[in-house]
Amino acid sequence: MAQQVADYVLQRLTEWGVKRVFGYPGDGINGMLGAFDRAEGKPEFIQTRHEEMAAFMACGHAKFTGEVGVCAATSGPGAIHLLNGLYDAKLDHQPVVAIVGQQKRLAQGTHYQQEVNLENLFSDVSEFCQIVMHPGQMRHVIDRAFKTALTTRGVSTIIIPEDVQEADAVPSPPKEHGSVYSSVGWSRPRVLPDPEELRKAADVLNEGTKVAMLIGQGAAGAEAEVIETAELLGAGIAKALLGREVVPDDLPFVTGPIGLLGSKASDEMMMNCDVLFMIGTSFPYAEWLPDEGSCKGVEIDIDGSMIGIRYPMDAHVVGDAGETLRELIPLLRRKEDRSWREEIEENVRTWNTVMEKRAGQSFEGKVNPQAVAHELSPLLPDGVILTADSGSATNWWARHIKLRDGMRASLSGTLATMGPGVPYAIAARFAHPDRPVICFVGDGAFQMNGMNEMLTVKRYAERMAGAPLIFAVFNNQDLNQVTWEQRAMGGDPKYEGSQSIPDFPYSKYAELCGLKGVYCDDPGKVTDAWREALASDRPVVLEFVVDNEIAPIPPHIMKDQAKKAVKAGIKDPQKLGIAARGFRQKLTDMYENMPGRKHD
Repeated sequence: MAQQVADYVLQRLTEWGVKRVFGYPGDGINGMLGAFDRAEGKPEFIQTRHEEMAAFMACGHAKFTGEVGVCAATSGPGAIHLLNGLYDAKLDHQPVVAIVGQQKRLAQGTHYQQEVNLENLFSDVSEFCQIVMHPGQMRHVIDRAFKTALTTRGVSTIIIPEDVQEADAVPSPPKEHGSVYSSVGWSRPRVLPDPEELRKAADVLNEGTKVAMLIGQGAAGAEAEVIETAELLGAGIAKALLGREVVPDDLPFVTGPIGLLGSKASDEMMMNCDVLFMIGTSFPYAEWLPDEGSCKGVEIDIDGSMIGIRYPMDAHVVGDAGETLRELIPLLRRKEDRSWREEIEENVRTWNTVMEKRAGQSFEGKVNPQAVAHELSPLLPDGVILTADSGSATNWWARHIKLRDGMRASLSGTLATMGPGVPYAIAARFAHPDRPVICFVGDGAFQMNGMNEMLTVKRYAERMAGAPLIFAVFNNQDLNQVTWEQRAMGGDPKYEGSQSIPDFPYSKYAELCGLKGVYCDDPGKVTDAWREALASDRPVVLEFVVDNEIAPIPPHIMKDQAKKAVKAGIKDPQKLGIAARGFRQKLTDMYENMPGRKHD
């Protein structure tokens, strides 16, 4: 049998280093499915339960490997399903290639069944989007898709009509006018800063006495340089959620997360600094950054279009974080006055004490969701990969989990969509079969699509077994994050019609899927439940029945939000429980922050 275009596509993907493609079948990619069968696992087709989850897995693969993630879907509805996961990749700057089927060329433009204008559909999410109308295009379209995804750290979409998939392959086009000859290969460039702007940045940083550093995922790979810079400047380091794995949390001057989900230590540093130093982050929330004009600013970002658009900067340094910091460090003077650093470290110790005490509180015999994260933290295995979904559980994941060197962690940072926690974890297990993987997911996101992917775990049970693979489900029968947002931002009480969700035996469901189920509704047995899950040699659904009346209290409460929360509380069906819990949680904060109180 002559090689078809579909066979050539998989051959070219393999040449690009692709080992697996996440997808779901449909007749719009029948030609591709036949080619996957003939390819005998090079690359492998990983069958998900839904195309959206395939796109999330491709994004997760990119996040945890640095490679291009690849997903595939059929024409029409299958292609549409990819979009949410692809936007997750686009907004978090991850290289992903989507391969999508389309109706035969002969039928296009006839309002044929499942005919959707895919070029328009994918135009916004994609940095490169191309329909292949001739077999001779296939080579350069694949090559350009990968080069574009890697260069822009974005999404490329390849649309292949059914009849093109099944046509005879043209690995090398005829040498004639209009033919294009491309090659497999790409290399990461060195993006070096402008020397004059770098000197300007050094001057600002050297003149400052209270430097606050804020890092994001753009600082990945520059851990040593970030730490050395912080030591020279006597600065603290706050981390955007996508940057939380860049430096470990056990350094005494790392203040942890910033923003609504952030720490009091990060907030104190931001509100009192005289220089804001942002590295590889586009953290967007102005209310958690210094007041405009209250301090000077220096920023390093590899993307010049994003430089100086979050806070007015005095030095706009466009360059790779690691390369730039290596050139900046010799220009910096070590600050001999360490009082600012000492203040930061004391605030970190205070915050850690507050977190411990908040997590240690329980009400009416219910599991405190903070304790679920807090008690896991010291048990984390070396090299663990942590994922989180979007929801109230993300607060506790961000605040209470302390990452050590070599640990990995990610979530949907910019899109902040529900749904990626579970597929990220599955993709991480495929990519790193020997590393422990732990996913935090609320019952809302688990019901939305995570439960279905337990069947994917079942299908690939042998590949999923071995090192711990744990899906920790926070069962509170409430879409809790939005419930708190309704109270604090809308001034409305909890609306049961939209917020309450049905209870479900998640751990028992896991057993039906051939997985291990662990159930915990006892505040005194949280650590035991984690130990049992971590000791399992097969994937675990660890169900915690948690208290939904514990508020994710922000580092500082905005006046307007406080007024709205009080207004909502007057009519809220859970007002008594919320008041009791909120008072004790805030009292802990106030006590530990009393003047003169020291923390070891």
